[in-house]
Amino acid sequence: MRQRNRLAIAAVLTCTAALTAGCGGSATNEPSAALEGRGPITFVAGKDEENVNPKIVEAWNKAHPDEQVRFIELSSSADDQRQQMVQNAQTKSDAFTVLDLDNVWTAEFAANRWITELPEEQFGIDEFVPTTVETSLYRDRLYGVPATSDGAMLYFREDLLAKAGAQPPTTWDEMRQACDKVLALPEAAGMSCFAGQYEKYEGLTVNFAEAVHGAGGMITDPSGKPHVNTPEAKRGLDALVEGFRSGTIPREAITFKETETRRAFMEGKLVFSRAWPNQYSHSAKTDGSSGVAGKFDVAPLPGVAGPGVSSLGGHSLAISSFAKNKATAVDFIKFATAPEQQRLRLDQGSLAPTRSALYDDPSMQAKYPYLPLLKKSIEGAEPRPRVIKYGEVTDVIQEHVYAALRGEKSSEQALADLQARLKELTGQQ
Repeated sequence: MRQRNRLAIAAVLTCTAALTAGCGGSATNEPSAALEGRGPITFVAGKDEENVNPKIVEAWNKAHPDEQVRFIELSSSADDQRQQMVQNAQTKSDAFTVLDLDNVWTAEFAANRWITELPEEQFGIDEFVPTTVETSLYRDRLYGVPATSDGAMLYFREDLLAKAGAQPPTTWDEMRQACDKVLALPEAAGMSCFAGQYEKYEGLTVNFAEAVHGAGGMITDPSGKPHVNTPEAKRGLDALVEGFRSGTIPREAITFKETETRRAFMEGKLVFSRAWPNQYSHSAKTDGSSGVAGKFDVAPLPGVAGPGVSSLGGHSLAISSFAKNKATAVDFIKFATAPEQQRLRLDQGSLAPTRSALYDDPSMQAKYPYLPLLKKSIEGAEPRPRVIKYGEVTDVIQEHVYAALRGEKSSEQALADLQARLKELTGQQ
């Protein structure tokens, strides 16, 4: 189950002084790997607009009066969340116990010994979707338990495609052809073809990675060597650049994050949109907030050279190396990643499960008909670069890709510059 690229991934994530300062270094207050101690702990996560994490904590606290969990809610910004967790670790504070980590942070936190290795046998990881487990590994060892996942889907106006005699596309060319048919309809007046997320933030890295993977390319190979200055990567970036140039992607989408994409689709401004599963529940609302309820469906992402490839999203729960009461933390992670809590996350927050059985449960499929498609998206998803300096890597990706989308650089120049910077950051030539 866990063999896909694991040896190569272990090699790229090997801790070296060239990649990160202080990795494995000595300290006056050495982190503890012992999973011992019981008593109160904290659970630290980003802003929870759906109030799911507080409900999970409340349920735990009712059953464990002597091992209370206090929920610490951080910013809604992923960058701010990471920074606060890094600062807590760098000061060797025991204020944070269980960390809700974005899966792209695993390598950095594990390499710096900020989180504790976890015993695989205690968490039944064979019950989880394999790709979600892979993102919780560092040097082939488990450092987190997948709590939520994410795979992108193509949302489309089923009613308009049917009227135009078009089918859900499997490639970008097919999507443009479908749009030509739909946008010729009187009902589609004022609509645009497609949008994803192109503002200069993490969503741009995600969308760029999907374009590159969907064109047969990669950002880094399994050994960690950058490979963005290639014909395949150029074909992926060119598809985005040409999308803006031709109007296939509306110009205002250069400012789109997830919320803006969702709003544009729900307001009937887009034929197609790239989005995570949480857009489904919003779009399906019949309370008047959605203009597309009963008019849309989902399909796999189209790719530039064939079927598309989603970037893998999601979070895992890890234990701070500097925390007290780690035995309680282990039990809380088991509780928080159990099937019951994953159902709650899906019901209340539209958060994708990580346990395989939930996708195959007929009762769950009846409530969420997109689950089989979502499972395939997650199973076939590619992770963003799993590098120790991920924060810097994603920043330079956004910088050069954004410049290309705005027409400030050619695709060739943007990718050449990006390749050079990635070589510096990864130490790979």
